[in-house]
Amino acid sequence: MTACRTRAAVALTCTGIAVAFAACTSTPASGPDNPGAGRGRGGAAPPVPVTVGEVAHKAMPLEVRAIGSVEPSLSVAIRAQVTGVLTSVNFTEGDDVSEGQVLFTLDHRPLESAVKQAEANLQRDIAQVANAREQAKRIGELAQRGIATREQVDTSRATVAALEGTLGADEAAVENARVQLEYATIKAPTAGRTGALIVHPGNLIRANDMTPLVVINQLTPIRVVFAVPEAQLATVKRYMAEGDVPVDAVVPNDPKPAAGRITFIDNTVDQTTGTLATDPNALVVETLAIQTGPEGSYVYVVKPDQTVEFRPVQVGRVVGTESIVASGLTAGETVVTDGHLRLVPGSRIARKENLTKVSP
Repeated sequence: MTACRTRAAVALTCTGIAVAFAACTSTPASGPDNPGAGRGRGGAAPPVPVTVGEVAHKAMPLEVRAIGSVEPSLSVAIRAQVTGVLTSVNFTEGDDVSEGQVLFTLDHRPLESAVKQAEANLQRDIAQVANAREQAKRIGELAQRGIATREQVDTSRATVAALEGTLGADEAAVENARVQLEYATIKAPTAGRTGALIVHPGNLIRANDMTPLVVINQLTPIRVVFAVPEAQLATVKRYMAEGDVPVDAVVPNDPKPAAGRITFIDNTVDQTTGTLATDPNALVVETLAIQTGPEGSYVYVVKPDQTVEFRPVQVGRVVGTESIVASGLTAGETVVTDGHLRLVPGSRIARKENLTKVSP
């Protein structure tokens, strides 16, 4: 017992292993330097029970994972275009409103008076134009009879032209007054959800104030902005050139992702998890088969005689429980997925269960 404890203490001190187990036995452990050790009578080692899996080709998603920020697809700040006293608010904070729905109403009376005044000015000038035309006509007739001078004819025609110009200005003033009156009824320019209400009935609303009356955010569809790593930007752009690139946005505490597509890439290396495209013929193996040693990643490949071969591999990407192998394996080969600790090159194995295959 003393010798056994001494060997265990030396092993822990020399190798620095966090977890170790040893048995008090006079038989040395088997390993690459002592392949015959640990065998029973006759030198035949018992098969090592393992679980195996098959290497297969499979379409695997090319993924870019990043933290995204949710933004409305459209955000509109509502401001008054005319100055007036607010008489009514026709919605409640947080309401969903439709395009064209009346949101606010300002006091119409001053604006209605302005419309009436502009219309009166127009009618006055219409009458003046008619009178000037009649006078010009009479002066022209008198000039033909030699009673009126050429100067009087020119003056009458200039008066008509000036009044006709005034008539055009009056018509524009009437149209402007009517537009200002329409601005007293503030409508939603787009459908969406209203935010916090800044004003209340009785407040004086100033035209084009920097502070909006309310902000409407369009939430259907919603937009997610996420940063694309510089190393992935070229890949994303390449797949976007071929067509729509789907994206899955995962919301915390919601197991069902929201599906969407990439609509725009900014001119900067720009925050949701997104499946960007697929590698249609990736060589895939269960991640449990991949082991890591001093020289990198490796697997144990099961040969036809049910012994194992040590095989270095290069792993490209890990997707879920599966890894894409860049080199070192071929489709159809069988690899060990559980039971590696007792294996050395050439070990005979016994399968714990039937072969497990990569899901299609």
